[in-house]
Amino acid sequence: MDYHSPSRGRLSFEQMFSDLIDYVQELPEAEYKIIIGTDSQVRDSTCFVTAIVVHRLGKGARYYYTREHENIGRSLRQRIFYETSRSLGVASQMAEKLAQNGHADLNVEIHLDVGKNGPTGDLIREVVGMVTGSGFDAKIKPDSYGASTVADKFTK
Repeated sequence: MDYHSPSRGRLSFEQMFSDLIDYVQELPEAEYKIIIGTDSQVRDSTCFVTAIVVHRLGKGARYYYTREHENIGRSLRQRIFYETSRSLGVASQMAEKLAQNGHADLNVEIHLDVGKNGPTGDLIREVVGMVTGSGFDAKIKPDSYGASTVADKFTK
């Protein structure tokens, strides 16, 4: 799976991870969050975008994303669960790599494309439970900008 960076172009997971660590090491005294979020858009096919954001709190951010198109018709419920599982897969891979490289202190959180207002409200408890049960913090709308803003931008 290739990642794309607006400033670095196309990257493998290893290259993206190395770039993320370089960004953190530029200002090691800053506080960071690693945010994973997935969004989808249905047209002729369904476009799923998973974003990884390294947020230097109060001092900017850098992001990467991966995109996948799928011709399988899914209900909204199925899409939300698939988005969550994509985010969990990337977050698990990221957390493992961070731990192997001495950066287990970096907090990884998952941003979900669900909110209390709208058709996804009844799914909140289930998907937040999936995420927290896997050991990650979960954010929902309006606080889930990793999914609802960054990933959403590249589904169109």
